[in-house]
Amino acid sequence: MRAPGYWFNPPERPGHLARSLAPLGWVYAQATARRVARAPAYQAGVPVICVGNINAGGTGKTPTTIAIVQRLQSRGLSPVVVTRGYGGSLRGPVRVNPESHDASQVGDEALLHAAFAPTIVADDRIGGCKLAEAGPCDVIILDDGHQDPAVRKSLSLVVVDAARGFGNGRVIPAGPLREPVGAGLARADAVVSIGPAPAQRRFAPSLGTFDLPLLMAELKPLAMGLPWTGRRVLAFAGIGHPEKFFAMLRADGAEVIRAEALSDHQPLTDALMTRLSLEARASVAQLVTTEKDFVRLPAGFRSQVLSVPVRLEFDDPSALDTLLDRLGLIAKP
Repeated sequence: MRAPGYWFNPPERPGHLARSLAPLGWVYAQATARRVARAPAYQAGVPVICVGNINAGGTGKTPTTIAIVQRLQSRGLSPVVVTRGYGGSLRGPVRVNPESHDASQVGDEALLHAAFAPTIVADDRIGGCKLAEAGPCDVIILDDGHQDPAVRKSLSLVVVDAARGFGNGRVIPAGPLREPVGAGLARADAVVSIGPAPAQRRFAPSLGTFDLPLLMAELKPLAMGLPWTGRRVLAFAGIGHPEKFFAMLRADGAEVIRAEALSDHQPLTDALMTRLSLEARASVAQLVTTEKDFVRLPAGFRSQVLSVPVRLEFDDPSALDTLLDRLGLIAKP
Protein backbone atom coordinates (compact mmCIF):
# COMPACT_ATOMS: atom_id res chain seq x y z
CA MET A 1 0.00 0.00 0.00
CA ARG A 2 1.36 3.41 -1.00
CA ALA A 3 1.13 6.24 1.51
CA PRO A 4 -1.32 8.88 0.24
CA GLY A 5 0.29 12.11 -0.86
CA TYR A 6 -1.66 14.35 1.52
CA TRP A 7 0.07 12.63 4.46
CA PHE A 8 3.16 14.65 3.61
CA ASN A 9 1.59 18.05 3.02
CA PRO A 10 2.94 20.86 5.22
CA PRO A 11 1.24 20.77 8.65
CA GLU A 12 -0.12 24.26 8.07
CA ARG A 13 -1.73 23.10 4.78
CA PRO A 14 -2.88 19.53 5.44
CA GLY A 15 -5.58 19.51 2.76
CA HIS A 16 -9.29 18.79 2.94
CA LEU A 17 -8.89 14.99 3.10
CA ALA A 18 -6.65 15.22 6.15
CA ARG A 19 -9.09 17.59 7.82
CA SER A 20 -12.10 15.40 7.06
CA LEU A 21 -10.34 12.31 8.41
CA ALA A 22 -9.12 14.06 11.57
CA PRO A 23 -11.92 12.59 13.76
CA LEU A 24 -10.85 9.07 12.79
CA GLY A 25 -7.27 10.04 13.54
CA TRP A 26 -8.36 11.16 16.99
CA VAL A 27 -10.02 7.77 17.60
CA TYR A 28 -6.84 5.96 16.47
CA ALA A 29 -4.70 8.17 18.72
CA GLN A 30 -6.93 7.51 21.73
CA ALA A 31 -6.73 3.76 21.17
CA THR A 32 -2.93 3.96 21.03
CA ALA A 33 -2.84 6.13 24.14
CA ARG A 34 -4.89 3.59 26.10
CA ARG A 35 -2.60 0.78 24.97
CA VAL A 36 0.71 2.47 25.80
CA ALA A 37 -0.63 3.58 29.19
CA ARG A 38 -0.63 -0.04 30.40
CA ALA A 39 2.17 -0.97 32.75
CA PRO A 40 4.84 -3.28 31.28
CA ALA A 41 3.98 -6.92 31.92
CA TYR A 42 7.57 -8.16 31.71
CA GLN A 43 11.03 -6.96 32.66
CA ALA A 44 13.84 -8.86 31.01
CA GLY A 45 16.94 -9.87 32.91
CA VAL A 46 19.10 -7.96 30.39
CA PRO A 47 18.77 -4.43 29.00
CA VAL A 48 16.22 -3.95 26.22
CA ILE A 49 16.81 -1.40 23.45
CA CYS A 50 13.71 -0.53 21.43
CA VAL A 51 14.27 0.76 17.89
CA GLY A 52 10.85 2.11 17.01
CA ASN A 53 9.08 4.92 15.24
CA ILE A 54 6.07 7.19 15.38
CA ASN A 55 5.44 7.15 11.64
CA ALA A 56 3.73 4.24 9.92
CA GLY A 57 5.86 2.54 7.29
CA GLY A 58 9.57 2.55 6.65
CA THR A 59 11.74 5.07 8.47
CA GLY A 60 15.00 3.11 8.67
CA LYS A 61 14.52 0.88 11.71
CA THR A 62 16.23 -2.10 10.07
CA PRO A 63 19.56 -0.36 9.24
CA THR A 64 19.44 1.38 12.64
CA THR A 65 19.07 -1.97 14.38
CA ILE A 66 21.99 -3.40 12.38
CA ALA A 67 24.16 -0.39 13.24
CA ILE A 68 23.43 -0.79 16.95
CA VAL A 69 24.09 -4.54 16.76
CA GLN A 70 27.49 -3.89 15.22
CA ARG A 71 28.29 -1.19 17.78
CA LEU A 72 27.46 -3.54 20.64
CA GLN A 73 29.44 -6.37 19.09
CA SER A 74 32.45 -4.05 18.77
CA ARG A 75 32.26 -3.77 22.57
CA GLY A 76 32.47 -7.54 22.91
CA LEU A 77 28.76 -7.91 23.71
CA SER A 78 26.25 -10.49 22.45
CA PRO A 79 23.05 -8.74 21.29
CA VAL A 80 19.95 -10.65 20.18
CA VAL A 81 17.32 -9.10 17.90
CA VAL A 82 13.62 -9.73 18.57
CA THR A 83 11.25 -8.83 15.74
CA ARG A 84 7.67 -9.53 14.73
CA GLY A 85 8.78 -11.04 11.41
CA TYR A 86 6.42 -8.94 9.33
CA GLY A 87 5.42 -10.73 6.13
CA GLY A 88 6.28 -14.17 7.49
CA SER A 89 3.93 -16.99 8.40
CA LEU A 90 5.62 -18.10 11.65
CA ARG A 91 4.25 -16.56 14.81
CA GLY A 92 7.06 -17.90 17.00
CA PRO A 93 8.85 -17.45 19.19
CA VAL A 94 11.42 -19.11 16.95
CA ARG A 95 15.14 -18.59 16.36
CA VAL A 96 15.76 -17.64 12.76
CA ASN A 97 17.96 -20.05 10.82
CA PRO A 98 18.89 -18.54 7.42
CA GLU A 99 19.75 -22.02 6.13
CA SER A 100 16.30 -23.46 6.79
CA HIS A 101 13.97 -20.44 6.97
CA ASP A 102 12.94 -18.22 4.09
CA ALA A 103 11.23 -14.83 3.87
CA SER A 104 7.78 -16.39 3.50
CA GLN A 105 8.25 -17.92 6.96
CA VAL A 106 10.07 -15.26 8.97
CA GLY A 107 9.94 -12.10 6.81
CA ASP A 108 12.73 -10.29 5.00
CA GLU A 109 13.81 -8.10 7.91
CA ALA A 110 14.38 -11.08 10.20
CA LEU A 111 16.54 -12.81 7.59
CA LEU A 112 18.58 -9.65 7.15
CA HIS A 113 19.05 -9.26 10.92
CA ALA A 114 20.06 -12.90 11.23
CA ALA A 115 23.06 -12.24 8.99
CA PHE A 116 24.44 -10.01 11.77
CA ALA A 117 23.18 -11.41 15.08
CA PRO A 118 20.98 -14.14 16.55
CA THR A 119 17.42 -13.17 15.69
CA ILE A 120 14.09 -14.30 17.10
CA VAL A 121 10.73 -13.93 15.40
CA ALA A 122 7.90 -13.60 17.86
CA ASP A 123 4.40 -12.22 17.52
CA ASP A 124 4.42 -12.11 21.32
CA ARG A 125 7.36 -9.90 22.30
CA ILE A 126 7.43 -11.26 25.86
CA GLY A 127 7.87 -14.78 24.54
CA GLY A 128 10.53 -13.53 22.15
CA CYS A 129 12.49 -11.86 24.93
CA LYS A 130 12.31 -14.94 27.13
CA LEU A 131 13.71 -17.07 24.31
CA ALA A 132 16.45 -14.49 23.71
CA GLU A 133 17.42 -14.59 27.38
CA ALA A 134 18.01 -18.33 27.08
CA GLY A 135 21.27 -17.09 25.63
CA PRO A 136 23.84 -16.26 24.92
CA CYS A 137 22.49 -12.74 25.28
CA ASP A 138 23.80 -9.55 26.92
CA VAL A 139 21.21 -7.17 25.46
CA ILE A 140 17.95 -7.46 23.51
CA ILE A 141 17.14 -5.18 20.61
CA LEU A 142 13.45 -4.87 19.81
CA ASP A 143 12.98 -4.06 16.13
CA ASP A 144 9.79 -1.99 16.40
CA GLY A 145 7.62 -1.96 19.50
CA HIS A 146 7.51 1.70 20.57
CA GLN A 147 3.72 1.43 20.84
CA ASP A 148 3.81 -1.98 22.60
CA PRO A 149 4.13 -1.63 26.40
CA ALA A 150 4.40 -5.39 27.08
CA VAL A 151 8.17 -5.36 27.70
CA ARG A 152 9.91 -2.71 29.81
CA LYS A 153 12.47 -0.82 27.71
CA SER A 154 15.84 0.30 28.98
CA LEU A 155 16.42 2.61 26.02
CA SER A 156 13.87 3.79 23.45
CA LEU A 157 14.94 5.27 20.12
CA VAL A 158 12.51 6.85 17.67
CA VAL A 159 13.71 6.61 14.06
CA VAL A 160 12.60 9.26 11.56
CA ASP A 161 13.17 9.75 7.85
CA ALA A 162 14.56 13.30 7.91
CA ALA A 163 13.22 14.11 4.43
CA ARG A 164 9.63 13.23 5.37
CA GLY A 165 9.78 14.13 9.03
CA PHE A 166 6.44 13.70 10.76
CA GLY A 167 4.52 14.50 7.59
CA ASN A 168 1.44 16.63 8.10
CA GLY A 169 1.59 15.92 11.83
CA ARG A 170 -1.68 13.99 11.91
CA VAL A 171 -2.57 10.47 13.02
CA ILE A 172 -3.68 7.63 10.73
CA PRO A 173 -5.76 7.85 8.53
CA ALA A 174 -5.51 11.66 8.44
CA GLY A 175 -1.70 11.48 8.39
CA PRO A 176 1.25 9.10 8.69
CA LEU A 177 1.53 8.97 12.48
CA ARG A 178 0.78 6.06 14.79
CA GLU A 179 0.30 8.54 17.61
CA PRO A 180 0.76 12.29 18.11
CA VAL A 181 4.37 13.44 18.00
CA GLY A 182 4.31 14.78 21.56
CA ALA A 183 2.96 11.53 22.98
CA GLY A 184 5.46 9.40 21.11
CA LEU A 185 8.51 11.50 21.94
CA ALA A 186 7.53 11.70 25.60
CA ARG A 187 8.42 7.99 25.91
CA ALA A 188 11.63 8.26 23.85
CA ASP A 189 15.22 8.63 25.04
CA ALA A 190 16.53 9.92 21.71
CA VAL A 191 15.60 10.52 18.07
CA VAL A 192 17.56 9.05 15.18
CA SER A 193 17.00 11.06 12.00
CA ILE A 194 18.17 9.50 8.75
CA GLY A 195 18.97 11.49 5.64
CA PRO A 196 21.43 13.82 3.92
CA ALA A 197 22.50 17.12 5.48
CA PRO A 198 19.90 19.37 3.75
CA ALA A 199 17.06 17.12 4.96
CA GLN A 200 18.56 17.05 8.46
CA ARG A 201 18.63 20.85 8.61
CA ARG A 202 14.96 21.02 7.62
CA PHE A 203 13.92 18.32 10.09
CA ALA A 204 15.75 19.43 13.23
CA PRO A 205 13.46 22.42 14.01
CA SER A 206 10.41 20.13 14.00
CA LEU A 207 11.56 18.67 17.33
CA GLY A 208 10.68 22.04 18.83
CA THR A 209 11.04 22.15 22.58
CA PHE A 210 11.51 18.41 23.10
CA ASP A 211 14.66 17.99 25.16
CA LEU A 212 15.90 14.85 23.43
CA PRO A 213 19.27 13.95 21.94
CA LEU A 214 19.12 14.04 18.13
CA LEU A 215 21.38 11.48 16.46
CA MET A 216 21.78 12.30 12.78
CA ALA A 217 22.78 9.55 10.37
CA GLU A 218 22.82 8.74 6.68
CA LEU A 219 22.56 5.52 4.69
CA LYS A 220 25.70 4.92 2.62
CA PRO A 221 26.32 2.13 0.09
CA LEU A 222 29.09 -0.26 1.00
CA ALA A 223 32.09 -0.13 -1.29
CA MET A 224 32.00 -3.32 -3.34
CA GLY A 225 34.66 -2.51 -5.91
CA LEU A 226 31.93 -2.24 -8.54
CA PRO A 227 31.86 1.09 -10.42
CA TRP A 228 28.33 2.39 -10.98
CA THR A 229 29.21 5.32 -13.20
CA GLY A 230 27.60 4.80 -16.59
CA ARG A 231 26.32 1.32 -15.70
CA ARG A 232 22.86 0.65 -17.12
CA VAL A 233 20.59 -0.78 -14.44
CA LEU A 234 16.97 -1.76 -14.03
CA ALA A 235 16.33 -1.14 -10.35
CA PHE A 236 13.48 -2.53 -8.29
CA ALA A 237 12.70 -2.17 -4.60
CA GLY A 238 9.89 -3.09 -2.23
CA ILE A 239 10.88 -1.05 0.81
CA GLY A 240 9.19 1.78 2.68
CA HIS A 241 10.41 4.52 0.33
CA PRO A 242 11.93 2.90 -2.78
CA GLU A 243 12.63 6.27 -4.38
CA LYS A 244 15.49 6.76 -1.89
CA PHE A 245 17.17 3.62 -3.24
CA PHE A 246 16.80 4.79 -6.83
CA ALA A 247 18.14 8.24 -5.96
CA MET A 248 21.18 6.65 -4.29
CA LEU A 249 21.98 4.67 -7.45
CA ARG A 250 21.70 7.79 -9.60
CA ALA A 251 23.88 9.75 -7.17
CA ASP A 252 26.54 7.05 -7.55
CA GLY A 253 26.46 7.53 -11.32
CA ALA A 254 24.30 4.61 -12.42
CA GLU A 255 22.10 5.04 -15.49
CA VAL A 256 18.75 3.89 -14.15
CA ILE A 257 16.85 2.99 -17.31
CA ARG A 258 13.78 2.19 -15.23
CA ALA A 259 12.90 2.13 -11.55
CA GLU A 260 10.22 -0.34 -10.47
CA ALA A 261 8.74 0.78 -7.15
CA LEU A 262 7.04 -2.11 -5.40
CA SER A 263 4.96 -2.17 -2.25
CA ASP A 264 6.80 -2.65 1.04
CA HIS A 265 7.49 -6.40 1.53
CA GLN A 266 5.76 -7.22 -1.79
CA PRO A 267 6.30 -10.88 -2.76
CA LEU A 268 8.80 -11.24 -5.62
CA THR A 269 6.94 -13.86 -7.61
CA ASP A 270 8.33 -15.88 -10.50
CA ALA A 271 6.00 -13.99 -12.85
CA LEU A 272 7.22 -10.57 -11.65
CA MET A 273 10.88 -11.55 -11.80
CA THR A 274 10.51 -13.14 -15.23
CA ARG A 275 9.06 -9.87 -16.54
CA LEU A 276 11.84 -7.79 -14.99
CA SER A 277 14.51 -10.21 -16.20
CA LEU A 278 13.26 -10.13 -19.78
CA GLU A 279 13.05 -6.33 -19.73
CA ALA A 280 16.57 -6.02 -18.34
CA ARG A 281 17.94 -8.39 -20.97
CA ALA A 282 16.22 -6.51 -23.78
CA SER A 283 17.60 -3.20 -22.47
CA VAL A 284 21.10 -4.60 -21.87
CA ALA A 285 20.80 -3.59 -18.22
CA GLN A 286 21.75 -5.14 -14.89
CA LEU A 287 18.98 -5.95 -12.41
CA VAL A 288 19.70 -4.39 -9.01
CA THR A 289 17.81 -4.31 -5.73
CA THR A 290 18.23 -3.77 -1.99
CA GLU A 291 19.56 -6.29 0.53
CA LYS A 292 16.11 -6.47 2.07
CA ASP A 293 14.52 -7.35 -1.27
CA PHE A 294 17.28 -9.75 -2.26
CA VAL A 295 16.42 -12.17 0.56
CA ARG A 296 12.88 -12.48 -0.89
CA LEU A 297 14.08 -13.40 -4.39
CA PRO A 298 13.17 -16.83 -5.78
CA ALA A 299 16.35 -18.92 -5.80
CA GLY A 300 16.39 -19.22 -9.59
CA PHE A 301 16.77 -15.46 -10.07
CA ARG A 302 19.44 -14.63 -7.48
CA SER A 303 22.32 -15.07 -9.91
CA GLN A 304 20.77 -12.42 -12.19
CA VAL A 305 20.37 -9.70 -9.56
CA LEU A 306 22.93 -7.51 -7.82
CA SER A 307 22.21 -6.60 -4.20
CA VAL A 308 23.33 -3.15 -3.07
CA PRO A 309 24.19 -3.25 0.65
CA VAL A 310 23.89 -0.03 2.63
CA ARG A 311 24.95 0.79 6.18
CA LEU A 312 23.93 3.55 8.53
CA GLU A 313 26.70 6.02 9.35
CA PHE A 314 26.17 8.33 12.35
CA ASP A 315 27.43 11.90 12.08
CA ASP A 316 28.64 11.61 15.67
CA PRO A 317 29.11 7.95 16.72
CA SER A 318 30.08 9.08 20.23
CA ALA A 319 26.49 10.28 20.78
CA LEU A 320 25.29 6.70 20.30
CA ASP A 321 28.03 5.46 22.61
CA THR A 322 26.85 7.90 25.29
CA LEU A 323 23.36 6.40 25.14
CA LEU A 324 24.68 2.85 25.26
CA ASP A 325 26.91 3.75 28.22
CA ARG A 326 23.77 4.49 30.24
CA LEU A 327 22.90 0.79 30.12
CA GLY A 328 26.04 -0.17 32.03
CA LEU A 329 26.81 -2.99 29.60
CA ILE A 330 30.09 -4.75 30.25
CA ALA A 331 31.33 -7.57 28.08
CA LYS A 332 31.87 -10.89 29.80
CA PRO A 333 35.54 -11.98 29.91
